[in-house]
Amino acid sequence: MIRYSLSCDNTHEFEGWFSSSEDFDRQVASGFLTCPVCNSPAVSKLLMAPSVSTARKKEEIKTLAMNVVQKEAMAKLREAVAAVKANAEDVGTQFPEEARKIHYGEADARGIIGQATPSEAQALVEEGIEIAALPILPDDVN
Repeated sequence: MIRYSLSCDNTHEFEGWFSSSEDFDRQVASGFLTCPVCNSPAVSKLLMAPSVSTARKKEEIKTLAMNVVQKEAMAKLREAVAAVKANAEDVGTQFPEEARKIHYGEADARGIIGQATPSEAQALVEEGIEIAALPILPDDVN
């Protein structure tokens, strides 16, 4: 696809995308191409700098694509954390004790969230109690 900067005889400027230079010429000759502002069929190309694909431009495109992927992944992660929090009881610093009570049948089975030190979390795992850490998201610390 080729992007042209275009102008009509009333000096309205706009862009158009064409499959080839011949496609542009064919659309102008048939009267199919008109100004989106005033509907004038007198449309011509403006001078444009050529679009050169450089290593830097390719890296910028790759970075932009990665940023989009990262934003989508972060949004999905936020949704997952919100769903866990919405469907669990926050037991705060009592998490290790409450997790043990649930595991050993001393309390009703339910989803819980809370805080545990690294050594408390390791002890729970060593006892065979399944736990998972919720990530601290950038929005949570600002």
